[in-house]
Amino acid sequence: METTVIFSIIILVMSVVLHEVSHGFVAYMLGDPTAKIAGRLTLNPLKHLDWMGSVIVPLILSLLPGNFIVGWAKPVPYNPHMLRGGKYGPALVAGAGPVMNLAIAIFFAFLIRSSLAMSIGGSTMVILSGSIVLINVALAIFNLIPIAPFDGSKILFAFLPHRWHGVETWLERNQMIIILVVILGVGSILSPLTSLIVRLLLW
Repeated sequence: METTVIFSIIILVMSVVLHEVSHGFVAYMLGDPTAKIAGRLTLNPLKHLDWMGSVIVPLILSLLPGNFIVGWAKPVPYNPHMLRGGKYGPALVAGAGPVMNLAIAIFFAFLIRSSLAMSIGGSTMVILSGSIVLINVALAIFNLIPIAPFDGSKILFAFLPHRWHGVETWLERNQMIIILVVILGVGSILSPLTSLIVRLLLW
């Protein structure tokens, strides 16, 4: 049990690191060097670790029923005024994180299916890869929730009139409460949705 939890948290930490680096990389490609200057375009987890979101919350969730483990790292900084793409620039930066998590999930799902089809690799490899798929699908879904401070809100508000941005600011100001409410209130919905997508990927 303890080993499974430790591996799950390690997978989660590396997944959220790739998630955040993707945000910074896309921002850099769109003309904003803020993340690069801050030293956040690195895979060193110590540069991204948030003890609450990367360790404590995942540890608590791993002990609860439902197998829904999510978390977060320190957000990569970026300057929306330096981005190319106008009002859609922040949406492109926001979407990069969930896309990275889905890409990781698809890659390891393909690895599992290929190894089973060719009868190569052991059960440990399959179980470990399955955990990577599960956690990254959960991260993608979790971050696509269209409520600030989640990435989905940046995508949503890019398509809403400017007068709605006051709502986004209020949500971001109360983000810790919102994150707690989402984890406790939406986990029962997100968990079966995550399981469904994982089953489809491993069909």
